[in-house]
Parts: sequence; C-alpha cells; structure tokens
Amino acid sequence: MPSGSRLVPYLFLSLFLSGCAANDLMVKRQAESEAKIEFLIQSSKKVEQRHNELAVLLQVQDERLQSVTGEIKQLRDENRDLRASRAELDVRVARLATQSQTPKVEIVNQPSPAKTTREAGPPAEYLKSFGLYSANNFPAAIKSFESFLTNNPQSDYAANAVYWIGECHYTLSDLPKAKEAFLRVVEDYPKSSKTPDALLKLGYTLSAMNEKEAAAAIFERIITSYPSSSAAIKARERLNAH
Repeated sequence: MPSGSRLVPYLFLSLFLSGCAANDLMVKRQAESEAKIEFLIQSSKKVEQRHNELAVLLQVQDERLQSVTGEIKQLRDENRDLRASRAELDVRVARLATQSQTPKVEIVNQPSPAKTTREAGPPAEYLKSFGLYSANNFPAAIKSFESFLTNNPQSDYAANAVYWIGECHYTLSDLPKAKEAFLRVVEDYPKSSKTPDALLKLGYTLSAMNEKEAAAAIFERIITSYPSSSAAIKARERLNAH
C-alpha cells in the first residue's frame, strides 16, 4: 500500500481532474444556453418581421375594401337616380297624354331620347373591368380598364377607370405606376368625384415610397380642398398618426 506521503499527489491529481471536468461541464452548459438565447432572438425577429408584413397586407386589403365599397355605393346611387328619372319621365308622359286633346299618330320605331352616360348608367365595358378588379384579377383588370379608356376617352367614367388602374397597381405593390395613375386622375380630372380619393391614395403611395414630406403635403391639400369628404377624415388620421 502506498504510504501517506505518496497519497497526497494522487489526491491533488484527483481534485485537479474533477475541477477540470466540472469546468468543462460548466463551459458546455453556458455555450448551450447562449445558443438557445441566440435561437430565441432570431425566432423573435422572424415573428416580428412576419407581423409587420401581415400588418401592411391588412392595411392594403382594408383600403381596397373601402375603395370597392365606395364604388358600389356610387353605382347604387346612380341606379337609384336612374330609376327616379324614369319614374318622373313616366309621370310627365302620362300627364301630357291626359292633357292633350289632339289625335295622336303612333310613330313606329321612334328613336329613344338621347341619354347622357351618367343617366344611362355605367357602360358594359366599364362594368366588365370593375368585375375583374373585384375578382382580384388585377393584371386583367388593368388591361380591361386601359381598353375602356382607349375606346371611351370622353366617358364620364374615364376618371374612375384611371383610379382603379391605380388601385390595381397599388395592390400589386407597383408603387411607381400607382403614383402615376393617381396623379393622372388629379391632373386630368380635377372636377371628378374620384379626385379626393385619388389624392388620398396618392398620399398613401408616397408614404409607402418613403416620400413622407410629399405625402404630408398631399394630406394637407385634401383637408384644405375637400374638408367635408371621407378622404379628409382619413388624411387627418394619417397626419395625426405621424
């Protein structure tokens, strides 16, 4: 058996090896902890990025829904006005028929009175284009609206067609073309009912393109020029948010 003096080196060696093993284990656990923390940080960043992407997508969809709702309301109002005009015309015809005492000669194939575009309602080609937009077929809707503009450059719905072309490009994230279309509505159709909405979407587009000062100027213009419009309400919200 080793003597007491010989046991001392063995004891020190054992203690040293135990200390090294414990230190290695501690270093290993620390590395594993740091790796887990790094993984959690990266996962958190990915979740935050996805959240931001979904927020932008939701905003675009909400704006698009509001635009479609406004267009549908406009079409309904025009249809109501058309029915009212037709009813008024029927009353006038009946009144004239009652008051007239002279014999009447029926005219066969008498041409119907000319109607303005608004009185006649949206043209079929325009409705087809808007249907493509409502069905989320944006590339086809753009071509259809452009064809409508080529065939009907003086139509009362020309400004609407240009506006919806801008909406298609905006939804497809083609911001330069969206900007061009909305600006065209503002410049070429300043008296159109679509002009306030076109200005609003122009502001949104400029904001998305990081042209913050230009966007703010557009929002201010809407509030000044169209203070009672729904576009002015949304413009104030954007200005207050920033």
